[in-house]
Amino acid sequence: MKPTTLCAAVAAILLHASPTSAADVVDDDTDSVFEPVVVTAVAPRTPLVFETDPKLPRQPVPASDGADYLKTVPGFTAIRNGGTNGDPVLRGMFGSRLNLMSNDGTMLGACPARMDNPLSYVAPETFDALTVIKGPQSVIWGPGASAGTVRFERRTVRFDEPGWRADASVLAGSWGRHDEVLDVAAGAPRGFVRVTANRSEQDDYDDGDGRRVPSAWQKWNADVEAGWTPDADTRLVATLGRGDGEARYAGRGMDGSQFERESAGLRFEKTRLGGVLDAIEASAYLNHADHVMDNYSLRDPDPTGAMPMPMAANVDRTTQGARLATTWRWREASLVTGLDQQTNRHRNRSGMGVGTYTAEPWVPDARFTNLGAFGELTWTLSTRDRLVAGLRADRATVEDRRRDSGGMMPMPNPTFGVTRRNTLASGFARIERELSAVPSTTVYAGLGRVERFPDYWELFSADTAAMDAINAFASVRPEVTTQLDIGAQFEGEAIRAWASLYAGRVDDYVLFRYTNGGMMGPTSQVVNIDARTWGGELGATWRFAPSWKLDASVAHARGENRSDDRALPQMPPLEGRFAVAWDAGAWSFGALWRVVAGQDHVARDDGNVVGRDLGPSAGFGVFALNTGYRFSEATRLSAGIDNVFDRTYAEHLNLAGNAAFGYPADPVRIHEPGRTLWAKLDVRL
Repeated sequence: MKPTTLCAAVAAILLHASPTSAADVVDDDTDSVFEPVVVTAVAPRTPLVFETDPKLPRQPVPASDGADYLKTVPGFTAIRNGGTNGDPVLRGMFGSRLNLMSNDGTMLGACPARMDNPLSYVAPETFDALTVIKGPQSVIWGPGASAGTVRFERRTVRFDEPGWRADASVLAGSWGRHDEVLDVAAGAPRGFVRVTANRSEQDDYDDGDGRRVPSAWQKWNADVEAGWTPDADTRLVATLGRGDGEARYAGRGMDGSQFERESAGLRFEKTRLGGVLDAIEASAYLNHADHVMDNYSLRDPDPTGAMPMPMAANVDRTTQGARLATTWRWREASLVTGLDQQTNRHRNRSGMGVGTYTAEPWVPDARFTNLGAFGELTWTLSTRDRLVAGLRADRATVEDRRRDSGGMMPMPNPTFGVTRRNTLASGFARIERELSAVPSTTVYAGLGRVERFPDYWELFSADTAAMDAINAFASVRPEVTTQLDIGAQFEGEAIRAWASLYAGRVDDYVLFRYTNGGMMGPTSQVVNIDARTWGGELGATWRFAPSWKLDASVAHARGENRSDDRALPQMPPLEGRFAVAWDAGAWSFGALWRVVAGQDHVARDDGNVVGRDLGPSAGFGVFALNTGYRFSEATRLSAGIDNVFDRTYAEHLNLAGNAAFGYPADPVRIHEPGRTLWAKLDVRL
């Protein structure tokens, strides 16, 4: 269904119905009153767990994808390549080291270079909650996750009486930016229907020097949920969704002319069963990504480059999975146990000339399966001490379905039909101690260990492997991360502060190395090395007057390649965020100063499947302003100016500009937008 048709249908429903008051809607603890300020940073709710409402206005300009929104959580950044679909990075860790989930399912992208990374299919404002768990400190949400877990969730709506509720927003900004979001639910005590839809678009932007950066994009999503809620403790919810879009990339040889998503899911929850067995959750999902890359839809082919003629590549991935979890409660302990399963298959086709790929047959190249079992215990040792610990076992399998090496002169693939199998173990234990109740002061220390099976990009995307290996599929070993996390949280009447520090050892870290491939561009090699990581984040909020508060956070990440005695690549530089906010009820005002240090801790031409270290980068500081006016509890207008002083700057984690857009042969990082204005209207009924 097209988004315009969907919005028209929902508008017709609204005109012929009456709203239910907020008190009549149960939405899993979601506050019915708008928060009064624009989000500039997120603080932890509990040790290593960050939560926020992605519907809230955010500065810089409200996010177009999941990775962009994550940058409000200290420690997160993204590998930038222009306007949208950056790849998320936490503490310098990338890819499947981050478990990225939406509605407790996995939406894996299909591009061999992660042009369509999992969060490019996430529209943040169509979800109710964003939860981040840093480090290897949970085992219940799937395999891997050595860097952390990210969950975008839609929470089940339940109505106490027949009625409806709706959220809508409209955003307009510089460079032709405009977003429309609609979230409507209607129902009665025994069931409901919910529709979420969004459309987002922006043209190419100008950097601080007025130079145009190829970065235009547009995307839309629509999802429908139908739920059965016979009582407050029972929920059965079915979901169907679809989306599509396109994106122009200054840092790639092709653009994304299709990001088609099809999703289906089924979830069942039964809570407060009344015995030791307290809750049962079961879910299943099916996600399909159909992605097209070409060099002619959103640009002209470069006659002097590696692809002088029109070319297109079509890749798709179907991911299906299921999860069963039970919660057991005793007086001083609770235990979550369960099983999860995931299967995904990848295939591709391509063609020379405009649209010719559609006549080509699909060629399968990989099939992955994973079956996992987990248990996570929370045990109250005393009035002030708590132990949280978990164990997980996974059986991972991958089959190489490539018949040949591909390319202009394909060779037979020596691992065609070969299946790899590994049994992997993960676990953690964390002690939390409450030093005082008023003010609340908590300290914690946790040790985690994760064995991570190599992902599709690490096994299939590199051009070559280690010198003595047949190929990457045969040689890349599972990665083993052992990490210590320590920290503290303080919450007083006027001050809230937190610190989170970590130190880790990574055995068989999967590293990409790039060499100059001449006219055909850089070639990549994937190897295992041993690495060491350390760093942390600090943050504080001070309410120094009834209507005023100051926020500050600092994030630092460091890594060392122990095998080669050099820097670990793709480490974000030291970053600080400092904000002041004033809220007088109806009016609010805020300012944000983001300061990023220069980075010279680099390993030139080492990196990951998306990016590589291009050399040292310069530091920068950018200033932003925002304001808001609440017409009522149901209507709010917010506006902002990003990069107030029109600075020209580039993020350290970045792709080099592509020659097809006139960038020089020597790598040049893509600049960020210049001065940007935006305004957003939110309405809740």
